Amino acid sequence: MTDTEVETVTYTIESPDGDSEELTLPTRVVDLLREDDSETDTAVLGDLTMLSFAQQAHALVHHAPEEPDEEVLANEEKTMELFEERFGQTFGEMTGHSH
Repeated sequence: MTDTEVETVTYTIESPDGDSEELTLPTRVVDLLREDDSETDTAVLGDLTMLSFAQQAHALVHHAPEEPDEEVLANEEKTMELFEERFGQTFGEMTGHSH
């Protein structure tokens, strides 16, 4: 362990229904994941959230122990469409992982 004090920042995530959740992260981690100085903290969080959901959706379809149903397939496909809209490349292109 280090003696360095780590500054944190708390973000609030809110659903369309008004439910909310707080997320506290080290400030510097958000800074380190920023692609350039013009990118906002919320853009960094949005990008990482989209990446995380795409990874999980991919796993539900391609790495699940059983065959996914049509609803899961449709939701994974839509997630990947939204991923490509956000990043301008496919999940496979960005991660180097495709099937």
